[in-house]
Amino acid sequence: MQVTFLGTGTSQGVPMIGCHCPVCSSVDYRDKRLRVSVHVQTQGKSLIIDSGPDFRQQVLRARIDHLDALLFTHEHKDHTAGMDDIRAYNFKQQQDMPVYAEPRVLEQLRREYAYIFAEHKYPGVPKVATYPIVSDSDSFLVEGVEVHPIRALHYKLPVLGFRIDNFTYITDANHLSQESLDRVRGSEVIVLNALRHEQHISHFSLSEAVAILADLAPRVGYITHIGHQLGKHREVEATLPENIRLAYDGLQVTL
Repeated sequence: MQVTFLGTGTSQGVPMIGCHCPVCSSVDYRDKRLRVSVHVQTQGKSLIIDSGPDFRQQVLRARIDHLDALLFTHEHKDHTAGMDDIRAYNFKQQQDMPVYAEPRVLEQLRREYAYIFAEHKYPGVPKVATYPIVSDSDSFLVEGVEVHPIRALHYKLPVLGFRIDNFTYITDANHLSQESLDRVRGSEVIVLNALRHEQHISHFSLSEAVAILADLAPRVGYITHIGHQLGKHREVEATLPENIRLAYDGLQVTL
């Protein structure tokens, strides 16, 4: 399995518009963060989790010429705003794009992308085949790849993380139940969000994320969905335990 971090930034990205703080002004490429998304290549399949507003730029940069399916963690725009750009894969692959999400999220996509789901479609619009994730406790198959949903809370909004084999990806969360933690435990690589040092209403802080990763004890844990308030990549990573790292755009991990 190979995992590529397409984006590791918060909803506004880093640098943030109009901000000239040391992080937003940094020349370190690791401090340039597009909106969160990850590419998973496993069992000969190419899967992407979340397609935010930077989706086109991300897949071009990562040279992802083929995509078998798109999964959504939840319906916020920084995770869904790039779905229109799957049309390039429709044209190239000559098939509808499988899209997996909870029913509530699929309904939101139908509202925001009404032209995709219209009875009489405009020529050239994206073509999707929707697959509702109806249980947060039962695994499901995505093009033959077994995916285990992981329930989390993003403030009061239920969201999903995903475990694929020994890789677990959880973003936009500030609460995981014991049941969810148990489903994650044993993963070789765990990705968890941490927005900043201070507590936040809907995201883990860095210390909270580090504590969870320390308990779960993966071979390596990665932090994603990082805001400019967290600090410079080089400086923050130097303070972390040996098996915990800050993810950055373009980072590739092989399991």
